[in-house]
Amino acid sequence: MYQAMTDKKKIRIIHNGGILTPVGFQCGGVHAGLRYAKHDLGMIVSEKPASCAAVYTTSHFQAAPLVVTQESIAKEQVLQAIIVNSACANACTGEQGYQDALKMRSLAAEKFGIPEHHVAVASTGVIGEFMQMDKIQSGIGKLSVGKATEDARDFQTAILTTDTVMKSCCYSAEIDGVTISIGGAAKGSGMIHPNMATMLGFLTTDAKISSEHLTAALKEVTNTTFNQITVDGDTSTNDMVLVMANGTAGNQPLDPTHQDWAVFVELLKESCASLAKQIAKDGEGATKLIEISVSGAMSDEEARKIGKQIAGSNLVKTAVYGADANWGRIIGAIGQSGASVNPKNVDISLGEITMLKNSTPIAFDEDHAREYLMNEKVEIFVDLHLGEGKGMAWGCDLSYDYVKINASYRT
Repeated sequence: MYQAMTDKKKIRIIHNGGILTPVGFQCGGVHAGLRYAKHDLGMIVSEKPASCAAVYTTSHFQAAPLVVTQESIAKEQVLQAIIVNSACANACTGEQGYQDALKMRSLAAEKFGIPEHHVAVASTGVIGEFMQMDKIQSGIGKLSVGKATEDARDFQTAILTTDTVMKSCCYSAEIDGVTISIGGAAKGSGMIHPNMATMLGFLTTDAKISSEHLTAALKEVTNTTFNQITVDGDTSTNDMVLVMANGTAGNQPLDPTHQDWAVFVELLKESCASLAKQIAKDGEGATKLIEISVSGAMSDEEARKIGKQIAGSNLVKTAVYGADANWGRIIGAIGQSGASVNPKNVDISLGEITMLKNSTPIAFDEDHAREYLMNEKVEIFVDLHLGEGKGMAWGCDLSYDYVKINASYRT
C-alpha cells in the first residue's frame, strides 16, 4: 500500500494537456461528409515509428477495422499512425467492409508517406452500414496534422458519436531524470460495457518502452480502469484502446526490472482511469457519475465484480437518477454478483451517510440523502468484512433521455 501511494504521489496532472503533450506527435481532423456538419475523420501521427499496445472488444463480431489493426501490429509490433472515422462502424459488413478498412489504411499511409502496416484503423458509428469510400478518400486527401491546440480539438471532435463532450487527459512523471508524459483522447457514451476494452481510446507517450512491456502494462491497468465502467450493459463491436510510445523522452528502456517501472504503470493507470470516468460520466442521457468503492472482499477481482454489478444495475441507476436513497437496490446488486458475501455483515454508505452497518439498517435523514443524490457525482461505499480485496467501478444514472437517444440513433 505504501509503495502504491508513493508512486501515485509522483504523478502530476497536466490540466491543459492531451494527446499532443508527449513529444513527437501530431494530429488533426476534417469533415469528410460522413456526418451532416461535424468533423468525422481524424488522424494521429508519430514523427517516427512507435512501440504500441492495444486491447480489443471480446465481442464475436469484431469490426473490420479491428481486424486490420491487429494485422498491422502483428507485422513489426510498431505503429506510426492511426486513422479514425465516426458515423459508420464498418461492422458486420463482410468482405467489403474488410477491403474498405484496408483501403482506409493504404490511403492514410500514402498520404503521410509511411508503410501501410504502420497504420492502425478505427471506426465508430452505426453497425451494418458500408463505408462511403468516396468521402473517405476525399477526406483523407484533405487531412493535415499539426501540434496546435486546434489540431487536437479537430481530432477529438472527429471521433465523437452521441458524446456530448470531448474526453481528454494528460499526466506526467519524472523517470531517469527526464519528464515522461502520457496524453489521451477517447470517445464513448453508449453501448459501454467492457470486457478487455470499451469504446475508442487513444493514448500517446514519449516514454521509451518495448511493445511487449507496453502491452503488459496496458493489460494490467485495463482491468482496473476501462473494464470497470458500464453505461448500459452492451458491449460494442468496435471497442479498442490503443497506445503509441515513440521513445523521444530519452529515458532508459522501461521494463519490470526498471526502478521506476511502478511509476510508469501508475502513470498509465491514472491516464486510463481519467478517460474511463469521463466516459461513464458522459453516458447517453446521463446526469450523474456514480463511483462505487468496494472493500473487505475475498479478492480484488471479487471486489471489482461487485462494483461492476452495482454500477450496471438499472435499479440502482434509476434510483440515483430519481434521487431515491433506496439502499435495497444496492443490496440486490451485491446479492446477484456471484461474489462471496456474508449476508450478516455488510456495510453500505452513500457518501458519508451510513445506511447499513453489519447488515442492520441505520436510521438516516431522507432529505439529506436526497440532497446528496442531486450532486453530479454520487459515491457508494460497500464493506464486506471478509478479506483484504478492494476495487472500484464507475457508471452513470439512467434517465428518460437514454431511451430517447437510442430509440432514434440511426435517424
